[in-house]
Amino acid sequence: MFSWSNREGKKDPDLFLNVSEGLKRLYRTKLFPLEDSYHFHDFHSPALEDADFDNKPMVLLVGQYSTGKTTFIRHLMEQDFPGMRIGPEPTTDSFIAVMHGDQEGMIPGNALVVDPKKPFRKLNAFGNAFLNRFMCAQLNNPVLESISIIDTPGILSGEKQRISRGYDFAAVLEWFAERVDRIILLFDAHKLDISDEFSEVIKALKNHEDKMRVVLNKADQISTQQLMRVYGALMWSLGKIINTPEVVRVYIGSFWAQPLLIADNRKLFEAEEKDLFNDIQSLPRNAALRKLNDLIKRARLAKVHAYIISSLKKEMPSVFGKDSKKKELIANLGAIYEKIQKEHNISPGDFPNLKKMQDLLASQDFTKFPVMKPKLMDSVEDMLGNDIAKLMTLVRKEEAAMPSQSVKGGAFEGTMNGPFGHGYGEGAGEGIDELEWIVGRDKPSYDEIFYTLSPINGKVSGATVKKELVKSKLPNTVLGKIWTLADVDKDGYLDDEEFALANHLIKVKLEGHELPAKLPAHLVPPSKRAEQN
Repeated sequence: MFSWSNREGKKDPDLFLNVSEGLKRLYRTKLFPLEDSYHFHDFHSPALEDADFDNKPMVLLVGQYSTGKTTFIRHLMEQDFPGMRIGPEPTTDSFIAVMHGDQEGMIPGNALVVDPKKPFRKLNAFGNAFLNRFMCAQLNNPVLESISIIDTPGILSGEKQRISRGYDFAAVLEWFAERVDRIILLFDAHKLDISDEFSEVIKALKNHEDKMRVVLNKADQISTQQLMRVYGALMWSLGKIINTPEVVRVYIGSFWAQPLLIADNRKLFEAEEKDLFNDIQSLPRNAALRKLNDLIKRARLAKVHAYIISSLKKEMPSVFGKDSKKKELIANLGAIYEKIQKEHNISPGDFPNLKKMQDLLASQDFTKFPVMKPKLMDSVEDMLGNDIAKLMTLVRKEEAAMPSQSVKGGAFEGTMNGPFGHGYGEGAGEGIDELEWIVGRDKPSYDEIFYTLSPINGKVSGATVKKELVKSKLPNTVLGKIWTLADVDKDGYLDDEEFALANHLIKVKLEGHELPAKLPAHLVPPSKRAEQN
């Protein structure tokens, strides 16, 4: 399964060529021995493989049927993919991994789980019922050069959810959730009812809230008033299921390449789409940090698991009454959790679900559990305390070497440049394509104020200008930035053009736009443009 020699395993982490190599070596030499010894893989998650550390960032789409999951993928890539079916009925009945490949085509599940280059080998544990509903769609698309996307079957509601799928749907989603970089829950603005199956799925994803984002799709089909009510109802429903004080980020929009049915909220939808695209585009840059974070979470769980298993072994009798003692220990597992918490100062949030753990322990032979092995535990502690800190240096170097927005092509290119970019021609960008100075339109009214300030040699001082600008009621921090931008020649005074520019920037800010970090060329007063060049 792994390809390291003993000599390689002794290398210091700060000598690793990249983060992926360092994570693989740390896992193999320090964490895997603890997991293997205490049967971690029988209880929680299969062993990690090379492909788990080398694969591209993955985005998992989850939602009830007809919420627009497949259409969302089509919108991102601006291209159909093999196996794609779109319709109002439950069309996608399979898990489809949409990945990059030079040749377009489909790879069935049974072939996919034996490919060592793909991170799906451990899915064979879910059996043929699942593998017959799992496939990989490969195509040459620029978006897929940076990320992979997992399309999932529509979650059922009503009578349909009572029909068995033949495999543990929630467990499969939980397996993917552990390995993906982003989980996007899609909701239809017309169908906010959360079915029992969907509720079960969201609860299965509970330990991965940091990866979770919510999309309220098809929001262009309802009015602004209805949208406010739907948004409030969605947040209320999610709050009951996720049961955390933190609010999940919700993106509102209509994610497909069709005209908006109700265009009242166009600007809102554009801003939300930009934010969501920025989030997805950041995934390649943050992939190494995500893998490091997931390895740390796994190590913490493995430590707790080792304490639990060794504690159960310690309580078992050596000869008689093993079965009755096993039942007693399982029934009192909550008390064992509390004892371990106090002895080792471990947070309750690091422990596995009590009910699930009790169910899994029922089929185990406690006599085969190992006792505590301090060397294995010390090795993991050393990894968490020292090696991970050294790897963080490599993570920062790799992040710095990558562009901030790494996903290219498809819908990501559509709004990056040109007049249809988000905010183009608005706020401080207004007048960017015009030959005349945009501030000149309102300059006569600004001049009336300017000349009431009794300028000397055509200029007014900062103290004089301050009395006028504070009437905007903007904070001093904002007014200070406006002064810096407006004082183009940096002489500590404002002439009539600079004063007009300051008032124009105040207007921009009062209309809800952000101030530019640097004065755009089209806002430079005409008399100062020669100096700028």
